[in-house]
Amino acid sequence: MSLKASVDPKEAYILVVEDNLQNAVLISRLLDRLGVSHYEWKSSGWELLEVANKMPRLDLVLLDLNLPLENGYEVLAKLRNDPRFAQTRIVAVTGDSDQTSMAKAKKAGFDGFLGKPIVVSKFPEQITDILRGKPVWDLGR
Repeated sequence: MSLKASVDPKEAYILVVEDNLQNAVLISRLLDRLGVSHYEWKSSGWELLEVANKMPRLDLVLLDLNLPLENGYEVLAKLRNDPRFAQTRIVAVTGDSDQTSMAKAKKAGFDGFLGKPIVVSKFPEQITDILRGKPVWDLGR
């Protein structure tokens, strides 16, 4: 999946799908610190495509796997079935951070994996790497 164009974090459009408010606030603050000014937050996969379609483009989705209504794998399938998001990087962000979960996410078609708790000191570099097309698979410990 390295065919996707490199994107400067300051120019990136990012969608954060996270149902835990504390995690969403943390991710938002870290994105702000990185200089990302174009991001949206959803607490579930419900109406996700509608939100994504309102954005000029979508460079990265940070997708929690344990969401209400639909899990992250179901949301991933919805996004991958829409041609508009064929080049969108979609990264699993989950508290289920073990080798089995990581392997399942890779097999499902995620472009990366960030285990929770998010490592604050590594997150900005991880997001920059992902936006440059470098896959990041990190259990987060």
